[in-house]
Amino acid sequence: MLKKRFIGVIGAVVVAAPVLSSPVAAAPGYSREQLQRDVDAIRDTGTTGVLAEVNVKGRSMKARSGVADLRTREPVPWNGYYRVGSNTKTFVATVILQLVAEGKVGLADTVERWLPGLVQGNGNDGSKITVRDLLRQTSGLYDYSYYLPQDVDHTPETYRKVRFRSYTPEQLVKMAMRHEPLFAPGARWNYSNTNYVLAGMIIAKATGNPWEHEVHERIIAPLGLDHTSSPGTGAYVPRPHATFYERFTPGGPLVDVTVFSDGHADGGLISTTGDMNRFLRALLSGRLLRPAQMAQMKQTVEAKEWQVLYKEAGYGLGLAKRRTSCGTWAWFHGGSMFGVSSVNSVSADGRTSVEIMLPTQPGEMEGKIAQLAAADKLTDRALCAAR
Repeated sequence: MLKKRFIGVIGAVVVAAPVLSSPVAAAPGYSREQLQRDVDAIRDTGTTGVLAEVNVKGRSMKARSGVADLRTREPVPWNGYYRVGSNTKTFVATVILQLVAEGKVGLADTVERWLPGLVQGNGNDGSKITVRDLLRQTSGLYDYSYYLPQDVDHTPETYRKVRFRSYTPEQLVKMAMRHEPLFAPGARWNYSNTNYVLAGMIIAKATGNPWEHEVHERIIAPLGLDHTSSPGTGAYVPRPHATFYERFTPGGPLVDVTVFSDGHADGGLISTTGDMNRFLRALLSGRLLRPAQMAQMKQTVEAKEWQVLYKEAGYGLGLAKRRTSCGTWAWFHGGSMFGVSSVNSVSADGRTSVEIMLPTQPGEMEGKIAQLAAADKLTDRALCAAR
C-alpha cells in the first residue's frame, strides 16, 4: 500500500475546530455526524488535518478536521490536491490488464522479453519473472526505494538536499539490482516498488507511449478525472492543497515536505478525493476492465505483512482486499508519500467508495499504525452501513 517505507507517526498537535460538510447523507445508517466523529478520531491520532469523502451510488458526503497549515490555521480545502502515492499502481495495473485483453501483453510474458538485459546481476533474472509477478508483488525483487538518499538518511537535511532530484526508471531498477532477490519468483509475496517501475516501462514498450499517456487516455480522460495528473519530475502540487508535514524522528518537529520530486509508475499521480472515489467505483463496477481481466485482478495471494492492520488481507494485480467487520470484502490499495497518505476502500460491486487524505506522516511505527487503524474504522463503518 505504501509508496515508501512505513514512516512512523506524529504526536499530538493543536488543531482547529472541525468544519461540518454538506448535510447530504451518502450511506444509509452512516450519517454526516458519524462521518465527522470518525474524521475527528483520525485527527486525534496526531495528523494536522483530515479530509474524507464517502460516495454511495454517486451521492457524496465529505467531512474535514484539523488544519491545512499550522501557520495560517486555514481549514483543509474541500477539493485539495495531494499525491496519492501507491494508488498509482492500481491505475498502472488496470492499463496492463487492458493491454492483456487486447492481446498486446501477456501476464505470463517475462520481464526479459520486454526489457532484455535490464533485470540481471546478483542473482536477479528477468527471464524467470513474469508480468503477473510484477503486478502481484511476487517477483522477489528488492525495493529500490531503500537505496534512495532520503530513505538511507531520513533527515530534514537530506530531504531538502534531494527534494528536486529526479531519476530515470532505468536508474531506479539498477538500484534494486544491487541487492540479491528476496526469494524465487512466485514463491511468496513482498511489496516492492521496483515491480511497478518495471510495469510502467513495459507499458511504454508495448504501446510506444509513456505510462502516463496510456493512463490518461485509457482512464483519466474517459472517466472525466479532471483533477488527476502525473507531474513527471515536477516537485509541486497544484493549488489548493494542504501543507504536507513529516516528523522525521519521534518527538521531533513537524517539517514542511510539500515540495518533492517523485513521478514514476509506482507512485507518481496527483489527485483529489472526488477523482479517486470515481476511479475506484468505475473499476469495481466493471467500466474499465472486461470480466476476465477483472477476475484476474481479484485473484489474490496472502499479504501477510498487511494483516497486522487488515483482516485476511490479500493482494491481487494492483488491488488488495480485506475482510470488513460485517463479513464482506473491501477492495483497496492506498499510498503514502513524503508528508501525505491516502487511505481508501470500495465495495465489491463498486457502489460504495471511501477516500481519505492525511497530510501528515508520523515519526514512529506505533503512531502510523494508529493513524491507519482509525482511518480503517471509518471506511469499515461506511461500507458496512451501505451494504
